[in-house]
Amino acid sequence: MEARPSSRAGMREWAGFAVLALPTMLLGLDVTVLYLVVPSLAADLRPTATETLWIMDVYGFLIAGLLIAMGTLGDRIGRRRLLMIGMAAFGAASALAAFASGALWLIMARALLGVAGATLMPSTLSLISIMFTDARQRASAIGAWATMFALGMAAGPVVGGALVAGFWWGAAFLIAVPVSVLVLAAAPVLLPEFRTGAGRLDLWSVGLSLTAMLPIIYAVKHVAAHGVDAPASAAVLLGGGSAVAFVRRQLRLEEPLLDIRLFADRAFSAALGVLLIGLVGFGGMMFLVTQHLQLVAGLSPVAAGLWMGPPALAMLIGGVGAPLIASRVPPGTVMASALALSLVGYAFLALAGTGGRLSVVTGFAFLYLGLGVIAALGTDLVVGAAPPERSGSAAALSETVQELGVAVGIVLLGSLTTAIYREAVQAPPGLPRSVAEPYGDSLSGAASVADRLPDGALRQAQDAFTGGLNTAAIAAGIAIAGASVACFRMLRRIRPIGDAAPGAEPVASTCGSVDDR
Repeated sequence: MEARPSSRAGMREWAGFAVLALPTMLLGLDVTVLYLVVPSLAADLRPTATETLWIMDVYGFLIAGLLIAMGTLGDRIGRRRLLMIGMAAFGAASALAAFASGALWLIMARALLGVAGATLMPSTLSLISIMFTDARQRASAIGAWATMFALGMAAGPVVGGALVAGFWWGAAFLIAVPVSVLVLAAAPVLLPEFRTGAGRLDLWSVGLSLTAMLPIIYAVKHVAAHGVDAPASAAVLLGGGSAVAFVRRQLRLEEPLLDIRLFADRAFSAALGVLLIGLVGFGGMMFLVTQHLQLVAGLSPVAAGLWMGPPALAMLIGGVGAPLIASRVPPGTVMASALALSLVGYAFLALAGTGGRLSVVTGFAFLYLGLGVIAALGTDLVVGAAPPERSGSAAALSETVQELGVAVGIVLLGSLTTAIYREAVQAPPGLPRSVAEPYGDSLSGAASVADRLPDGALRQAQDAFTGGLNTAAIAAGIAIAGASVACFRMLRRIRPIGDAAPGAEPVASTCGSVDDR
């Protein structure tokens, strides 16, 4: 590939980055803000159990399913334009959600939020790749971008709990309204426009991408809740068949929705693989650790969120510090070393006991550190390997892989922990079926009937869950160790960020057209 011309970004570009950081953090916040809002929301709207699941899940379903389509749409109609359309839609949908008078209304508003969110994620990242053409500055900006999203996720439960306590559940959605107004006012002044001038969007490809992603994501979430059954198998078959048809169609089109040829770039493919494996481990362990803090350590949701705050600072360190180190050390080596260091965290989690609140949080800090490094450098490698006219779809693919990694991690490690729990727990004799069944099913089930359990039964359930968490940490650690070795072997020849030394593999691309009007 031909290297793109480089120029140092100035104050205007960094001010533009601050504008892009707002929707990025907002999207992270919206992923987790409902964790503490649901009880208050449910008491007001009285949704059924199925409706509650849709309220929680439809947002993530539509974001993941539409990311690739929206990333490519931004390449065609203009990334700033798509960002502004998405931001206006996000603010309006948030207001609809805040004042929902029924469960169906809220589900529809959350679906609109997912559609709008799918326009924001690739738009922010691809605009960064255009604004920061200097390799070192771009890596630093992408590292900060990844950190903003993670900090938003970390702040979600705390912010949601505080707003519910001080106002009402709808206030958690209204946060987006002033942010939307601010971004819409500042974007035309501080953000450049970029478009490729490509032809019309292929609607058949959009449809195939949706029928590939949505059934797979549904199957992953369904298996986590109900195990492998006929609906999950049918969804996998539908998603897999649609994915094959999607790939074949992209290879035939002159202007594909997703340029499959990008996968021929070793840095692009390897970085995506590392992101996927890293997010599988992180997503699954975060799911288990948050349960451990609440159901084993006995913390309230707000207290558990506060305990998770300090470890999130490790991600800030990794996301901001990794590009600085990678300006002198090959980024593949930095990523491999960070994954190896995160094994310390998996070891802490593998050895944690029922009273190991501090060891659990300390271990998770190492996981956050590793995630910050691979999210920053891996995303930079993916976006940097694509030409500017494809950076929107490359950014969307990076985010899709990360969304899928979290969901798969929850299924794999959550299912492993559940299997160990069910094998270890024996219901005390004489318990009625209405108590024995939830007790033997999961720790959350045991907690729901704790007042009807004999002495020591809940402790047995907590010990069993902790044993499952320990085993899950070992399994995830083995996968992360393998990813670390593969990362070093496949990416070690990528040159340090900004280094033009010969003999190393560049991660660069051709130049597109930027319109600052």
